[in-house]
Amino acid sequence: MRTLILNAPWSKEGFWGVRAGSRWPHLRPCDNDYMPFPFFMAYAAAVLERAGKPVAVVDACAERLNDEECLSRIGQAAPDLVILETATPTIDIDLTFAAKIKHGHPKMQIAFCGPHALMLEPRFLEQNEHVNFIFRGEYEMILYELVESLERGGDSAGIKGVVYRNSDGKVHDNGPRPLLKDIDSLPWPARHLFPMKLYNDRPGGIPAPSLQMWASRGCPYQCVFCVWPQVMYGGNRYRARNPVDVVDELEHCLKRWPFKSFYFDDDTFNVGKERIIRLSREIRSRNIVQPWSVMARADLVDREVLQEMKDAGLVSLKYGMESGVQELIDATGKNLRIEQVEKAVEISKELGIEVHLTFTFGLPGETKETVSRTIQKAIDLDPFSVQFSIATPFPGTAYYAELLNKGYILTDKWEEYSGSTGAVHRTDDLGKHELDKALQEACSAWDLHRLVSRDRWAGLLWQGILHPRRAASTLYRLAKFRIKNGISF
Repeated sequence: MRTLILNAPWSKEGFWGVRAGSRWPHLRPCDNDYMPFPFFMAYAAAVLERAGKPVAVVDACAERLNDEECLSRIGQAAPDLVILETATPTIDIDLTFAAKIKHGHPKMQIAFCGPHALMLEPRFLEQNEHVNFIFRGEYEMILYELVESLERGGDSAGIKGVVYRNSDGKVHDNGPRPLLKDIDSLPWPARHLFPMKLYNDRPGGIPAPSLQMWASRGCPYQCVFCVWPQVMYGGNRYRARNPVDVVDELEHCLKRWPFKSFYFDDDTFNVGKERIIRLSREIRSRNIVQPWSVMARADLVDREVLQEMKDAGLVSLKYGMESGVQELIDATGKNLRIEQVEKAVEISKELGIEVHLTFTFGLPGETKETVSRTIQKAIDLDPFSVQFSIATPFPGTAYYAELLNKGYILTDKWEEYSGSTGAVHRTDDLGKHELDKALQEACSAWDLHRLVSRDRWAGLLWQGILHPRRAASTLYRLAKFRIKNGISF
């Protein structure tokens, strides 16, 4: 039985989609090469390969395939089963694409998986007869058991984590599957099946091409807006890999492909100080000299662990701060103090580690004043780079349930559920327009701040990149913005 695992096409004029591998599926300009590695797809393929099952993959987003090109690839692979990893913003276009697959290949069975919680409801399969199965959460072992059963001529009854339609047309839900306790039991991702040169996520500007890895899964914290722990993992359990196995995989990848850096894109990389120190020392002991980066919690670092990572080659990291207002952070369940972020940023800078901070607007309690305070905090902390977004209340999260109960969800057009483009909800004080404007003003303020800070201004003028007239105009706009929003100089 042949299986194909698919990241289907997603594009719009001037934009290409980022879906599988992203906790924040969204469209990006065509000239932007950011593309996360689709870990779930790659692990699932590896599980099938280990069992000797024929498997192929198509990542149409990474390869920028249109519908016709992708359908041609599917036809060439001639699978019996297609696994399509979907997401909330693309669920409707993915259903349309699945119908195209079924129209051309009526005998192919199609399974949907990914972080769109509403497809777990029985009506989803009732309304979409061209989809045969839904996988709940992380799906590597669900897929393996389904393939085993179908090869024996059986069905999906009894396979935990599957929602399916049986022979009489009725929809059955086998319930959630217990999380895999030992993630070291999984084989390494089947990267050889993927276009590895096309994946790009380089915090702090680490060199390209760059390898993306996971050293753990999950997050023990309870941010109300975070979709992966709540939908893909069904809770806040944290599972870490053996540091030796992580570095074995790292070493293997660096030998096989010409990577110049690597990035740990864990949900929360640095849970467990002793483990992180051990991992850092293991990297050093192998004489791995490529620079690297991580996604980290600011309150879980101190000078000792940052120094250990720095000595092993760490050059940058991401901290999720979310807001510059403590009351808003508290309302998310993040359990983080602003002074902890400030201290982590200070130490990181002192050690020469570049910092990327993430902020999001539209959290519970957001007002015009809190927006201005968040922009001010980002400027005061002066990290290497920032990400501003609008909090997206994905179905299946506590934040979506809270907003739905209040009547604050403004649309059920799922393609709009991307914090990079606009708000789909309101808060007590701010509507969609105000939240959209907050994102625009934050990005403008940051661009202006970066332009005039760290001696870049004089350098740009000296190099002739920035014309004096434009420099004067930019200074004027910066002053006007700061006065309007009460931001200090």
